[in-house]
Amino acid sequence: MAIEIKAPPYPESVQEGTLATWHKNVGDSVTRDELLVYIETDKVVLEVVAPVTGVLTTVLKAEGDIILSNEIIATIEEVAASTTPATPSVQQEQADVQVADSLVNPAAKKRADELGIDLTEITGTGKGGRITKEDVVNFTPSPPAVAVAAPQQTQEAAQEAAQEGDRVERRVPMTRMRARIAERLLEVTQTTASLTTFNEVDMSALMGLRKQYQDEFTKTHNGTRLGFMGFFVRASVEALKRFPLVNSSIDGNDVVYHGFQDIGVAVSTDRGLVVPVLRNAENMSIATVENSIGEYATKARDGKLTIEEMTGGTFTITNGGVYGSLLSTPIINPPQTAILGMHTIQQRPVAINGQVEIRPMMNLALSYDHRIIDGKEAVKFLVAIKQLIEDPAKILLEI
Repeated sequence: MAIEIKAPPYPESVQEGTLATWHKNVGDSVTRDELLVYIETDKVVLEVVAPVTGVLTTVLKAEGDIILSNEIIATIEEVAASTTPATPSVQQEQADVQVADSLVNPAAKKRADELGIDLTEITGTGKGGRITKEDVVNFTPSPPAVAVAAPQQTQEAAQEAAQEGDRVERRVPMTRMRARIAERLLEVTQTTASLTTFNEVDMSALMGLRKQYQDEFTKTHNGTRLGFMGFFVRASVEALKRFPLVNSSIDGNDVVYHGFQDIGVAVSTDRGLVVPVLRNAENMSIATVENSIGEYATKARDGKLTIEEMTGGTFTITNGGVYGSLLSTPIINPPQTAILGMHTIQQRPVAINGQVEIRPMMNLALSYDHRIIDGKEAVKFLVAIKQLIEDPAKILLEI
């Protein structure tokens, strides 16, 4: 019995996706819930798995094709669970050979033609030596061979060949997610009156608290580590309560005040920056925040985040400090009106009660939409964050 394989239904905010990678070829045996294909949207990468055990008989969409919600992309011939799935027929293997000069995936041949790559130079890593699209994308041409020349010309020819080999270029189209990120960032710079205010925070008290209670905290909360982000999320929640305009958004000519704090935490992945949301962060303990962030980070790296987990948010925190950033101006995540940027902790001399001391200092940056938030309010909001972090007992006491 032939079973249709369809793209998953997309949320209203996603109109279409791109077929990213086939993990099975026509004629391959598949088992129930086995991964068949990745479909990339502008927010997440969706997995399509086999609904039944059988043989992949038809592929209707190639890698790079646009896929609509619930669109049929392939069919599987179902087999009984006790029956050994059929193997590809000789005719099918011959058909595969005739796709191109070698066993070549159609999407791989298309990409090779676009890049001007000779398929005979590529060693296929797919089943039976089949050349996949990934083989083409990851292929680096070998430097041109140096021909035997007269003694006085040999060194000159070798240098020329080496120079040619050092100037290899590769053109790869943006992924749908990367293209969407680029589009949104450009849109933000053109449609908001973005301004950034800076301050610095002494991390001594927070680092001391973390060092003192790390082991006990980890044991009490089933292995959850005590980090800095939990305190910054809680500090942001308290500051947002004091300055509700920073927790608002613009809808046309209206200002929407949110009576809750849904905090987005930016996470960097190989595919791009994603922002999972901690919903109702005002009701979360520091342990819950840390545990949730850890789960989101793992899901983000594995490409398992759902669109719902990245939708919404009233305020965003991004931490460039984990990569060594000393100072930056973060870009607002629309339709939000502000974003907090954390940076690396650096030992610096500061004046304390008239004396110079070395303290662990972090630069903070708050980018905000000046159309709705005035400079005075933005500065006071950032100062509130600073005061709460420098005296973390205030976060726990909510004062």
